[in-house]
Amino acid sequence: MTDELIKKDAVEIRDLLIGDDITPLDLIDALESRTHAIDPKVNAVPTCCFDRARTHAKALMAKPIEERGMLAGLPVLIKDLSNVAGVRSTQGSPIFADFIPDQSDYVVQDLEAAGGIVTGKSNTPEFGAGANTFNEVFGKTLNPWDTSKSAAGSSGGAAVALATGMAWLAHGSDLGGSLRNPASFNGIVGMRPSPGRVASGPMANPFDTLSVDGPMARNVADLALMLDAMAAHTPHHPISLETPETSYLSAASHQDKPLKVAFSLNLGITPVDPAVSDACQKAAQKLAANGVEVIETHPDFSMAHDSFQTLRAHGFASGLNDLYENNRDQLKPEVVWNIERGLNLSAGDIAKAERQRGEIYQNAAAFMADVDLLITPATIVPPYPVDDRYVSQCNGVEFDTYIDWLAIAYAITLTSLPAISVPCGMTDQGLPVGLQLVGKPRGEAHLLSHAHWVETVLGRMATPISPQA
Repeated sequence: MTDELIKKDAVEIRDLLIGDDITPLDLIDALESRTHAIDPKVNAVPTCCFDRARTHAKALMAKPIEERGMLAGLPVLIKDLSNVAGVRSTQGSPIFADFIPDQSDYVVQDLEAAGGIVTGKSNTPEFGAGANTFNEVFGKTLNPWDTSKSAAGSSGGAAVALATGMAWLAHGSDLGGSLRNPASFNGIVGMRPSPGRVASGPMANPFDTLSVDGPMARNVADLALMLDAMAAHTPHHPISLETPETSYLSAASHQDKPLKVAFSLNLGITPVDPAVSDACQKAAQKLAANGVEVIETHPDFSMAHDSFQTLRAHGFASGLNDLYENNRDQLKPEVVWNIERGLNLSAGDIAKAERQRGEIYQNAAAFMADVDLLITPATIVPPYPVDDRYVSQCNGVEFDTYIDWLAIAYAITLTSLPAISVPCGMTDQGLPVGLQLVGKPRGEAHLLSHAHWVETVLGRMATPISPQA
């Protein structure tokens, strides 16, 4: 029964739970068997908590089915940047290698309140810094389409777990593309929602709007279900939005065709690998062939590099300064560089970056008033060798920092617009390519509806798969 369950979509599994055709314990057994068989080959879920999951499942099963929440006992994975009470939660850092928290983060509390059962923690780079999932605690996570390649990051473990059938739904987070890049590299779906749509924290800077928590799944409908379970208002998060009145799964089911989309290969700010360019151009042509008006244009993102680099550094300095002062020798070089850059900023530097971000948002919001979607590559390269710490050049262009190659994602981060990565094709080497769909301000419902239609036109990836050397 394990293989049969693993291959089903999350929405179908949830319906079987509601119909009392299967139990949460059946699903936990299936995932435990799958994880023991698959994870040694990819290292995506280094921390499992199946005993805790069974305890939660039994407590949930003691309730009437109608009181078990919208997930009704469906297992979920939590990225190892978020705490789960009673479960080793490391942040991918030697500093917290043995930390076991007493309290779960808000997003975990919301998922469990919605009937989600946490079965494990997915691997992440140290403090989510960098888009290649490796750390000194657990090592490297490998891409299942080619285990010599990177899974991207920082939600790389979550994406690999989904692609290989070790999860139906997974939690991730995104600052500069950390939900979208690994979705692209692994042939699954990842969404960066609007800031405040999913409660984050507790954290040092609860007013932060650059980093958000969000859902990952194998397809758009499953992702919409996960977002429904995550999008709960909490007064403990000061920018938390109200719980939506209409479910995102219902919105996604409409599959509304976008009438007019803007397509840009590079947003005017980044090189793009030819294999990615080719796959995304073919995807745009498919949309046009299906009656969508596709225009090649984009908002002005010329200030995105300066603004994001400054605001990111400021965020690292404000959030991790205590660790820098007390545990500097245990931090990886990229984290130290980001913190020190932040500490050396002047008030004028930060003020300028905030003004630039404001102008970027105004440009993007005005631009989106005239189109249903902005479409770009989700990331600019196919999966690269896992032993490369980051992408240092693309299409003949050398990058100055370890995050420059993420510009096509972090430019959208600056706008606070919701964005989703959906698979759009494969390279000649058989590696997935993702298409980034950007929606209107706080427009998750319409974005999911359009994304489901796009997914139908472009086709889903054949996941779950077994890891391939």
